[in-house]
Amino acid sequence: MKQYQSKAELITAIQTAYGKYIAEFAVIPEKLKDSRVEGIDRTPAENLAYQVGWTTLLLKWKADETAGLDVQTPSEQFKWNQLGQLYQWFNETYSHQSLTALKSQLDANVASIYQMIEDMSETDLFQPHQRKWADTATKTAVWEVARFIHVNTVAPFGTFRTKIRKWKKLKGAGF
Repeated sequence: MKQYQSKAELITAIQTAYGKYIAEFAVIPEKLKDSRVEGIDRTPAENLAYQVGWTTLLLKWKADETAGLDVQTPSEQFKWNQLGQLYQWFNETYSHQSLTALKSQLDANVASIYQMIEDMSETDLFQPHQRKWADTATKTAVWEVARFIHVNTVAPFGTFRTKIRKWKKLKGAGF
């Protein structure tokens, strides 16, 4: 996995991956937001719902810790061995919204993540054991906060960009 050397490098990686990812949705009409394509596991709305869900959780972990709450990762309702149910919850919670609304929510979440990065010290971001939620989320590995940010932004933006590009190709360019 990519190791970042600075806040600027992490932010640039997110901006690049997010810009490419979100641009894929520009030509998808709202009427196709829930359209399934054989061989693709998510509709465009579900694709965005996944991103909104994870980025919302990432921001919640930080907010809960700041508020002095006991942070439950990945969430209060789900454990790490229940990710399939968590993804279904993301769909139920978010995918009913329009693509425009989902993109707007994701834009806001990503902007908040940029601010979260700016507000943290380099030590807090790049050294392990700086945030309790980052330590308790993994049982055997030691992850710094920057790694959690990466796996909830840069990595899925790239992976899910591939999925939505394949959806668009199989759906046909003319929509």
